[in-house]
Amino acid sequence: MFARAQSARPNILYIMSDDHASHAISAYGSKINETPQIDRLAKEGMRFDNCFVTNSICTPSRGAILTGQYSHKNGVYTLNDSMDPKKAHLAHHMKNAGYQTAMIGKWHLVTEPQGFDYWNILPGQGAYYDPVFITREGKQQHKGYCTDIIVDFTLDFLKKRDKTKPFFVMCHHKAPHRAWQPAPKYKDWLKDENVPEPDNLYEDLTKRSQAAQRATLRVGDDSTETDLKTPRPEGLTGKELRKWAYQLYIKDYLRCVRSVDDNVGRLLDYLDQEGLAQNTLVVYTSDQGFFLGDHGWYDKRFMYEETIRMPFLIRYPKGIKKGSVNKDMVLNIDFAPTFLELAGQKTPGEMQGRSFASLLAGKTPKDWRKTMYYRYWMHLGGGHTVTAHYGVRSQTHKLIYYYGQALGKKGAVDKPTPPEWEMFDLVKDPREMKNVYGDPAYAKVTAELKKEMERLRAYYQDAE
Repeated sequence: MFARAQSARPNILYIMSDDHASHAISAYGSKINETPQIDRLAKEGMRFDNCFVTNSICTPSRGAILTGQYSHKNGVYTLNDSMDPKKAHLAHHMKNAGYQTAMIGKWHLVTEPQGFDYWNILPGQGAYYDPVFITREGKQQHKGYCTDIIVDFTLDFLKKRDKTKPFFVMCHHKAPHRAWQPAPKYKDWLKDENVPEPDNLYEDLTKRSQAAQRATLRVGDDSTETDLKTPRPEGLTGKELRKWAYQLYIKDYLRCVRSVDDNVGRLLDYLDQEGLAQNTLVVYTSDQGFFLGDHGWYDKRFMYEETIRMPFLIRYPKGIKKGSVNKDMVLNIDFAPTFLELAGQKTPGEMQGRSFASLLAGKTPKDWRKTMYYRYWMHLGGGHTVTAHYGVRSQTHKLIYYYGQALGKKGAVDKPTPPEWEMFDLVKDPREMKNVYGDPAYAKVTAELKKEMERLRAYYQDAE
């Protein structure tokens, strides 16, 4: 095992933001942003280029990360579902392995955290300014900016920790979640600049699926005054509205990211100053990806590349080669098994994910996955009218099925929508602009993907 080759089990600092797309991180080649502190992890560790979420929405992703299970197994399907407080998850197993455990920041799983020695969390989504936090002692409001406060609490825990034990700390940021409210010191940053637009900001959605057309994720048309911080100019419509709204949206989004980046630097500097960096595994990720004007959208949910792709940067000087890049397919259900292996523990039988600790050492198992399964359950819910769907992604193609009908308890809907398919050639069309489902040239690939999708559904026990 990877961890047992080391003289001591590593501390683990898991930093997760909310809705931070990898294409807003310079280590991933962002065209719109610089993230020098987050980039330190890529330069000093490993960048994963194909890390994917299994259900691209906040609460279910967090449930999958903790349990190592898909939504239909852990019971966290939608934003309204809670983590079963009796269910053992990653923190319980780390604690049983002798780690001191802490959860700080955005929890968003309804019930109080279990399995953590210490927790200090935001209620629900939480506030950017002067936020309330909840501990075992109750609620308390704190003056300041949420991103800074979360790291203040994290550093305070690290300073007061039990130094006889390794630590497992989950530091979860609210930012850069909607409504993208930046720290006062960055409110005018980028004010006089023009952020580059994505090449498909003005895409004609009438040429896409009905599922895409009914989604209310459009920058400008579906943006609120709270999002944009200013009333919409009278008479502004169409392309001009989108152009105007995009600059307001993306600048506030990037301003929020800048504070996250600053605070990643604070944590890394502390580890350096305390001599903890060598034996601390640090992860930076996000609970899912996000549309940054891609296809003219904001938000997530769809099984498109921008929103299922998670940034995943990891540094562990004792076991990861500097500046390395991994292109194997890993999922958020793999995080818990990986951390447990690094802690010298076996993956519990109920977990559906698989440890990728060997990938950190530069060794890809011959039987490593070549495809992944995805499912979004929240049919037309959450204010964005995204159709429920599931699908399969291979290394070269993607097949998506929008079912929209009643499929089990959580799939039941008041407004069923006609089923439809999308398929994309990710080699020829990485931006997923052309649906090739039904094209005779792709008949063989389509049949293979349908077969693989059903295999994965059976493997993960996701029955209709």
